[in-house]
Amino acid sequence: MSMLNTLILWSFLALTLSGLAFAYEPKPLQDFCVADSSNSVKVNGLVCKNPMQVPADDFFFSGLHLSGNTSNPAGSKVTPVFATQLPGLNTLGISMVRVDYAPWGLNPPHTHPRATEILTVIEGTLQVGFVTSNPDNRFITKVLQKGDVFVFPVGLVHFQRSIGNGYAVAIAALSSQNPGAITIGNAVFGANPPIPGDILAKAFQVDKSVVDQLQSKF
Repeated sequence: MSMLNTLILWSFLALTLSGLAFAYEPKPLQDFCVADSSNSVKVNGLVCKNPMQVPADDFFFSGLHLSGNTSNPAGSKVTPVFATQLPGLNTLGISMVRVDYAPWGLNPPHTHPRATEILTVIEGTLQVGFVTSNPDNRFITKVLQKGDVFVFPVGLVHFQRSIGNGYAVAIAALSSQNPGAITIGNAVFGANPPIPGDILAKAFQVDKSVVDQLQSKF
């Protein structure tokens, strides 16, 4: 990808985020509130550092040029840039991730309970999709090429899958400094302590032995 095209993509993400940033989180009451990771006080967000002692590095993150390790059963790796990794994001209501996909790798069905996500394909081809809420449960899906953009509305179950024999990379922006992620398989079949098997068997209308087998995999 040329430098010009890269700058266009990043500029687009920045402009999009400016409209999304305060959709669900309160506006900051000061210029910035750099997260103080050494403070044990728990608040809705993170405690601020003294603004007079904040260095430029608190607004800086390096690493999204590095490929993530996709050697796992799903064949994908999410590299987050949240307030934990970039303290200057605290209270600003935005974050981003890099997602790497092995050939046919999957970012499994999941939700972000606190954020809308807008995803740009940097390399490769992705099939993406989400499911609307009850009672319609419509499955909306599309195949994306390099440079394409797709949005996943807040809270809806969605996924991405690499199509073909090549690796894929995407950059996604999210409208929360801490969007959260609930992976459906992990939440349902890997809960700790486990959800009782008879409840899941009735919910999915399958024999309990099927549930037991699924829970053993998580």
